[in-house]
Amino acid sequence: MTTSRIVYVNGTFLPFAEASIPVMDRGFLFGDGIYEVTALIEGRLADNEAHLQRLDRSLREIGIPNPYSTAKWTAVQQELITRNGLTEGLIYIEVTRGVSERDFLYPADLKPTVVMFTQAKSVRANAALAKGADVITVPDLRWARRDIKSVSLLAQVLAKRAAAEAGANEAWMVEDGVITEGASSTAFIVTQAKEIISRPLSHAVLPGVTRRAVLRLVEEKHLSFIERTFTVEEALRAREAFFTSASTIVMPVVSIDGQPVGDGKPGPLALQLRELYIETLLGTR
Repeated sequence: MTTSRIVYVNGTFLPFAEASIPVMDRGFLFGDGIYEVTALIEGRLADNEAHLQRLDRSLREIGIPNPYSTAKWTAVQQELITRNGLTEGLIYIEVTRGVSERDFLYPADLKPTVVMFTQAKSVRANAALAKGADVITVPDLRWARRDIKSVSLLAQVLAKRAAAEAGANEAWMVEDGVITEGASSTAFIVTQAKEIISRPLSHAVLPGVTRRAVLRLVEEKHLSFIERTFTVEEALRAREAFFTSASTIVMPVVSIDGQPVGDGKPGPLALQLRELYIETLLGTR
């Protein structure tokens, strides 16, 4: 994080040090807002249209009017990328309900707050790839509408902290005996019969954009995919496990709660899907 970074706040591009939002912004006070994160690899936005579609859906689900068209969102993203000289990293968007005196009820005519910034980060050459990711399991403490990409992320923050304290890369959350998803990712396993498994979309999980892109590759390659829930015990018996997200693409899982998955090495199918995703994005296939 540097003061030379340019951010976008409510229609204006500003130096990072000059950017601010009011104390009475409902995103700050209530977590009353929506966010999206899109990866940039070699100057190309990954699945950006799908991210913006999900942003629009999440806003509609909680009754915040989308302040921009898809074309306007994309134009602002591209301008921010240019101003920051970014070729690889993440683009973060947040839209809150707006600013008003602190009260659970809010005026009907609030103007949404829009914030956007970039984060320079190595997405393609993730350091965890060589060894694979270690995962721990934690209870799923979140609210009932996880399909909405809300900025209210306290449960995920606690899960990530627990993972870090355990020396792991990610936490998989468990509810009613089955894995819901990762703290910031979609969970997959590959059975001994080479069936790729991930739970169905519902209010219980976020509809992952990278998940959707990877499943298109699965279909294209005529791989077996089954939507259903799975337990921690089944994951430990799996041939492979992996998770997907905008920032990690496809990440092989080599252990869960300290126990190895498969042979304890990054799974070949996960690595294949990762490379296919990158090749498709860059047009090198």
